[in-house]
Amino acid sequence: MDNLSHSVVGLAAGELLHRCLPPEPDSLRQGLRRRFLLLVCWLASNFPDLDIVLSPLLPAPLGYLLHHRGHTHTVLYAFPQAVLLAGLMWLLWPVARRLLRESRSARIGFGVAMLVGFGLHLLMDYLNSYGIHPFHPFDSHWLYGDMVFILEAVFWVAFGVTMAMTVRRPAWRILLVALLLGAPLYFTIHEFLTWTGYAVLCLIAIVLGTLQHSAGTHGTRVLVLAFMLGLGFVGVQGAASRTARHAVTAILQSKDPAGHVADISLSSFPTNPVCWAFVSVESNAAEGSYRLRRGIVSVLPELVPVAACPANFLDGAALEQGERAIAFAQEVRGSLALLRNLKERNCHFRAWMRFARAPMVSDREANDLRFSASPRGNFTTLDFEEFRQKECPKHVPQWDFSRADLLEAPGQSRARSR
Repeated sequence: MDNLSHSVVGLAAGELLHRCLPPEPDSLRQGLRRRFLLLVCWLASNFPDLDIVLSPLLPAPLGYLLHHRGHTHTVLYAFPQAVLLAGLMWLLWPVARRLLRESRSARIGFGVAMLVGFGLHLLMDYLNSYGIHPFHPFDSHWLYGDMVFILEAVFWVAFGVTMAMTVRRPAWRILLVALLLGAPLYFTIHEFLTWTGYAVLCLIAIVLGTLQHSAGTHGTRVLVLAFMLGLGFVGVQGAASRTARHAVTAILQSKDPAGHVADISLSSFPTNPVCWAFVSVESNAAEGSYRLRRGIVSVLPELVPVAACPANFLDGAALEQGERAIAFAQEVRGSLALLRNLKERNCHFRAWMRFARAPMVSDREANDLRFSASPRGNFTTLDFEEFRQKECPKHVPQWDFSRADLLEAPGQSRARSR
């Protein structure tokens, strides 16, 4: 997820935790504990993304692809991060250090805030199609939620507006709410969101903002409501994701009964559980080939045909005659033999395949089709010529291959299973 989502959810969790703990004996210590827990939960909710500093360990694009969402996004390596964060807070904030010595509830809150912050980060990153491998080194498989768009305004509004209404100065409250509603308005005007979706966001802001303003700085009901709304949204997205996957699978199998649908990567449109972008991976062992398709699918085509999905996410997808549920933007065929030979002969490609979920490969380059529509270009592109004379990379994390099903011949798979 984006760091704004991580931040507002972390701050809301810190505020809820503070309100659930027994009050401190005086208002000064109570205010200090609140600031302390908000900061700790906010930092813990963003700390794993410091793995960006590890990118230089490998040449681009491998450094970012293999080290972002890497070791710092695992359960095991959350513990040293928590120790580091605790040490920084202890050394750099003397007043908070004294509070921790004197207050048992502050110590409990400190531990819970770190646990919740790191846990929320992993859970939220799991929700989208980029993936994480949280149980490495015991299990290095990539896990993909394929539920929520990586920039999701529902989180910004539900948690951000609620927290903004706890700010004491009215001018700051107004500014923060304006920014939190202004960003999705910008995306709506530029046809990344629908006006219906933006109206829902405004309704959420009005309801939660009004309730939180009435509640003031006490009580937990509005914060609990915000978390329930967030969980409900994720639940709806999860159900819609399963529906979209079944719909795409059925359509692909009808188009090519001989092909095997190995995977479907899904990304929802922001604040829109009906429209989904997909990248499918199909294999045909008899022909020694695989095929990638990219497109858009609507899970309620009779109510919202795919042509009604936000224009800037259609990305040139073409509707087939009479089709209301699905539109295809790109189709690419590849050779399983080429994929396997490159994996054995080219160490840079082998490292790259530890990330790629939808590998599009030619004689000159490889890229992951999931990110071909990225506004900054396909940041996964590996130029073979650029690496031709370079030594094999060191510091390659041993994540499992997402496309092990394509990289191993059937005989290899059976031998490995025995």
